[in-house]
Amino acid sequence: MRLEPLALAGCFRLLGNRLEDSRGDFFKLFHAPTLAGLGLETDFTESFVSTSRAGVIRGMHFQRPPKDHAKLVCCLSGRARDGLVDLRPGSPTFGASTSLILSADAPEVLYVPRGVAHGFAAHVENTQMWYLVSSVHDPAADAGVHVHGVGIDWWTDGPATVEPILSARDQQFPALDAYLANSDSETGKR
Repeated sequence: MRLEPLALAGCFRLLGNRLEDSRGDFFKLFHAPTLAGLGLETDFTESFVSTSRAGVIRGMHFQRPPKDHAKLVCCLSGRARDGLVDLRPGSPTFGASTSLILSADAPEVLYVPRGVAHGFAAHVENTQMWYLVSSVHDPAADAGVHVHGVGIDWWTDGPATVEPILSARDQQFPALDAYLANSDSETGKR
């Protein structure tokens, strides 16, 4: 695996080698020694897979401390614009966002550290995303910021016209500016 830093401090794209032959292909999603050698978390406790229709936006999700977690994310099928927002007070990229295309055609995994909100927009039908997280999901610690106003154009390099599909929960998240204004600058807790 090769590591490529993203625009947000501590966020990385892990690029793997896809092995192909007459049977199909093979690539590695997770290699603890590589992450540990880079000083990244490796103690993952749960794995999830989501399948989304074209036009679905899921995000911007995170868990509040002490249940916060690091996350690995990969697109298993389809194509999505993946977005990240840095909510870590004291981070050199606090309040900033970045995005990139994840596709089943490319063997890559995102490393998302604790305190960074994550979301994606499915650009095609049956976009399937895989997540590996370092803490057990706790509904009481679930939090998020609204996908609009985070500085991400969800449809760049995607479908021309899309009416976004958001869950009722995701529609209720506060705007990023409101969230940051209410954050405790010492602990990152709300």
